[in-house]
Amino acid sequence: MIWTVVLPDLAATVRLARALAPLARARDVIALMGDLGSGKTAFARAFINARLGPTEAPSPTFNLVLTYEPEDETAPTIWHFDLYRLEEPEEALELGLEDAFAEGLSLIEWPERLRGLLPARALRLTFSHAEPGRRVAIAAAGDWADRLAPLAKTELWT
Repeated sequence: MIWTVVLPDLAATVRLARALAPLARARDVIALMGDLGSGKTAFARAFINARLGPTEAPSPTFNLVLTYEPEDETAPTIWHFDLYRLEEPEEALELGLEDAFAEGLSLIEWPERLRGLLPARALRLTFSHAEPGRRVAIAAAGDWADRLAPLAKTELWT
């Protein structure tokens, strides 16, 4: 399943993140692709806040990965990766990538840096600049297609 959503402003990006956040589960990987300034970090922040409530969620550009522990012990840890500065895919393994994929919920900016390490089951969101605002192409693999099917028919974010 692939569809494109127009996000005319930041509020629309937040609404999309809030719509997707409750659908995510442990072991899910959400790949956030797109140029600098296209909305990846804004989406990730809104997603984290939708899952955890008001939470300071800085960009992990310099840390490369930040984790967020939910109060609900049954909910997965959120791993927010920013792989922009990664030189080789194997460097991501040193950041705990395997643990994130095995137990957590992963948000990955610049996932193309992982090459073959990105799971085929990942939900892929490709952000781009558009007038007005942004556009995001959503590619759902595995059971993501079933989970997202009801959202594909709505216009919650416009």
